[in-house]
Amino acid sequence: MPRLTESTPKYCLHKASGQAVVNLAGRTVYLGPWKSRVSRLEYDRVVAEWLTSGRQSPPHAGDPDFKICHLIKRYWRFARQYYQKDGKPTGELDYLRLALRPLRRLYGHTPASQFGPLALKAVRTHMIDQGLCRGGVNGRIGRIKRMFRWAVSEELIPPSVIHGLSAVRGLPRGRTRAPEGPSVRPVEEAKIEATLVHLSPVVADMVRFQRLTGCRPGEVCAVRPRDVDQSGNVWEYRPESHKTEHHDRERVIFIGPRAQDVLRPYLLRPAGEYCFSPDESEQIRRRIRHERRVTPLSCGNRPGSRRHGPGRRCVGPKYDSHSFRRAIHRACDLAFPPPEPLEQLGDESARQWRERLTEKQRRELKRWHSENRWSPNQLRHAAATDIRKRFGLEAAQVTLGHATADVTQVYAQRDQARAAEVMREVG
Repeated sequence: MPRLTESTPKYCLHKASGQAVVNLAGRTVYLGPWKSRVSRLEYDRVVAEWLTSGRQSPPHAGDPDFKICHLIKRYWRFARQYYQKDGKPTGELDYLRLALRPLRRLYGHTPASQFGPLALKAVRTHMIDQGLCRGGVNGRIGRIKRMFRWAVSEELIPPSVIHGLSAVRGLPRGRTRAPEGPSVRPVEEAKIEATLVHLSPVVADMVRFQRLTGCRPGEVCAVRPRDVDQSGNVWEYRPESHKTEHHDRERVIFIGPRAQDVLRPYLLRPAGEYCFSPDESEQIRRRIRHERRVTPLSCGNRPGSRRHGPGRRCVGPKYDSHSFRRAIHRACDLAFPPPEPLEQLGDESARQWRERLTEKQRRELKRWHSENRWSPNQLRHAAATDIRKRFGLEAAQVTLGHATADVTQVYAQRDQARAAEVMREVG
């Protein structure tokens, strides 16, 4: 029979000494007199700690042989199981990978118990030299501190390590050479209307729905008929999964009359299907292209002949936040085309177009896209700003589903015109 590798280590007798022992990953642990109550309790304690640490023998806190590369390996094993949602890894793993990469490159063979504030500042300086913005550097350093805090909780390193790292404060604004990242601003109504013309009908309705309700991009993509309560004048949409559910918070999105008119045609489908379907959007796009076709059917490809060819990507059951954003960006490129020679010609591929551009032109194109493209999160900012202007900060906080008003102030811009009106009367 094959050897069982996942079985619990057994309570055994050491004949030479007459003590009870247990073998944990090749290490023999003496528990006390054989069959005594003390040895039984010690066995339960030792095995429980061993299972909690992932069937690995925890090193002695301060062990010089326990390197930072070993710590990263253990923490990554923990993070892959912890940062999951609906059985899929979350985006936090990608941020964590980018944060730990320079740490391993610079201090991978340094004992974890000897990593101090100066070493953390050296890693931060390395990130700044790479051109990261101030907020990105602070976020990555915070994730490194989180890993060492976890190591202290697992008794892998002494608590003095995290006490020293906690003394390293985040980079303040204006006191560092790290550049400031662009802030997310509300998108103007004129830009939305110019972009809607180039969107498919399904994605255009997703944009209108998010602008009217102020929900998150992932919540727009996950709307299903069974999640929408249509009993009242104002509908209530409760997503099956949302961003803050791990904090035991309920998320309710209220849908008013205008948003109801946008959503109503998509509710006429099975209760478990997603309202905004990419397959439906693709069918509409193909039908429009077929109606505009000039080549006779006897020439060229027939409709549906290459739908399942090699290399074809399958359409998923619903949009996600990334595909939703990409669809909007493609429409923005059509609504606000870059000037020549940055504009792509119609008879060349994207690869040929990129190879034709110089490095300077690529930077200019990137700057053009950052100024003329907008993302779904900007719709949420625009809705928050409008609600705060008309109904106050508390109304915006409840609508957006924030626990505190401080977070809402990041999304909802202050009404500068109102301040100017006050000063016109007062000053």
